[in-house]
Amino acid sequence: MFKQNFTKLTASHAGFAPVALRIPIGITFIAHGAQKLFGAFGGYGLEGTGQWMASIGLEPGYLMALMAGSAEFFGGLFILLGLLTRPAALVLALAMLVAIFTVHITNGFFMTGNGIEFGLALLAASVSLVVSGSGKLALDALINKKLQA
Repeated sequence: MFKQNFTKLTASHAGFAPVALRIPIGITFIAHGAQKLFGAFGGYGLEGTGQWMASIGLEPGYLMALMAGSAEFFGGLFILLGLLTRPAALVLALAMLVAIFTVHITNGFFMTGNGIEFGLALLAASVSLVVSGSGKLALDALINKKLQA
């Protein structure tokens, strides 16, 4: 039963096209998650991000920062590796919806004004990976091949 469900969840016939999305999107999410979780790349870490999230009404701020940072860091890592790509991309799509509607939507469209542009691009890429799966050159494909043998 597990083998059959795992195969359905991770199967992809998309070829190499998703790799073109997985690599830059995975790296982008990993970097943003590292900012939130570890304070890397000029980020504020869990404490600072948590305080900011609380200030915009996302309570409890620390937990919200932990959830968002973990979704971005680990989801991005999974997407980069092509491991459980569909579930990881779905979690990231939901995270982008939250970001768009709680932070960016009141700022218009363009990134220069902290608008929805960047979040919308990440949402679109995430939804695309939910639909297509990981494609080739992915751990999902390797695991499925072993399960078929």
